[in-house]
Amino acid sequence: MPKKPKDCPVCGKPPSAANQPFCSRGCKDRDLLKWLGDGYRIPGPPAATDGLDSDGHGS
Repeated sequence: MPKKPKDCPVCGKPPSAANQPFCSRGCKDRDLLKWLGDGYRIPGPPAATDGLDSDGHGS
C-alpha cells in the first residue's frame, strides 16, 4: 500500500506535487523566512567565540 504524503508542516493541508512537502508556494516561502529569521532554534548555551577572528573565521 503506498504511503500517504504527510500534511504541510506549516498549515496542515495536503501537499502539492510542485511544492512538496508544502501545500503551496506561500507556505514554502513562510518556512524559508522562518529559517532565515532564526525562527528555528535549538535551546542551549551561547556558542563559544574563542579563537575566532573579527570576521568570524578561525585562524
